[in-house]
Amino acid sequence: MTIFVTILHVVVSFTLIVLVLLHSGKGGGLSDMFGSGGVSAAAGSTAIEKNLDRLTILAATIFAFTTTSLALLL
Repeated sequence: MTIFVTILHVVVSFTLIVLVLLHSGKGGGLSDMFGSGGVSAAAGSTAIEKNLDRLTILAATIFAFTTTSLALLL
């Protein structure tokens, strides 16, 4: 059980790093890669950014769960 949770924790950690790096900062990000940089600034968040937010929240929740599980198991 501990090995499974550890492997899941490592995978989710790398996934969370990638998802956070994909978020747009002051200079742009994922939305600029698809050519909608000016539109997203005027219209707010695009569908891609909303889905990216949801995936990041899901990964962060799984990360917190696996961190707590590892603390209790070890």
